[in-house]
Amino acid sequence: MDLLEVGKIVNTHGLRGEVKAVPWTDYPEVFEDIEYVYVKRGGDEKKLTIVNVRYQKNNLILKIDGVEDIDEAQKYKNLIMYTPREMLGPLPEGVHYIADLIGLEVVTEDGRSIGTIADVFNTGSNDIYEVKREGKKNMLLPVIDEVVLDVDTDLRKVTVRMIDGLEDL
Repeated sequence: MDLLEVGKIVNTHGLRGEVKAVPWTDYPEVFEDIEYVYVKRGGDEKKLTIVNVRYQKNNLILKIDGVEDIDEAQKYKNLIMYTPREMLGPLPEGVHYIADLIGLEVVTEDGRSIGTIADVFNTGSNDIYEVKREGKKNMLLPVIDEVVLDVDTDLRKVTVRMIDGLEDL
């Protein structure tokens, strides 16, 4: 099963077993369509059925089936939530899961290899690709139209244009 990280349970909420979670998705509303998540504690994986979703600032308040009090909810604190990819539905054109971008080769428009994507960060205004380069410091590339020309997850390649200021990084 292809599982994607979708958030982290960060605390309990109230006395009735709800948990506070930080969503790791661009669209937290997707949790309304997620029927269940998996969490891993030690070597054990547990399936948690979500029965209710509420929003509190940038967090989610989740009611999990069978978790009826704060003591039970406490067991899930600081655990990462995973869900099957197919439960998340199709992505809009040009939007990719970070898990699908990690490891893609980054090449210039003339075919020169720069390195591979090691991580993706969100700055608020745009994403940043951290590109691991052989024998050099990692490069940070802004994910903007004038720099990222094409992302092809099937070919496992990202084509970029090196604008002024990026070559020296």
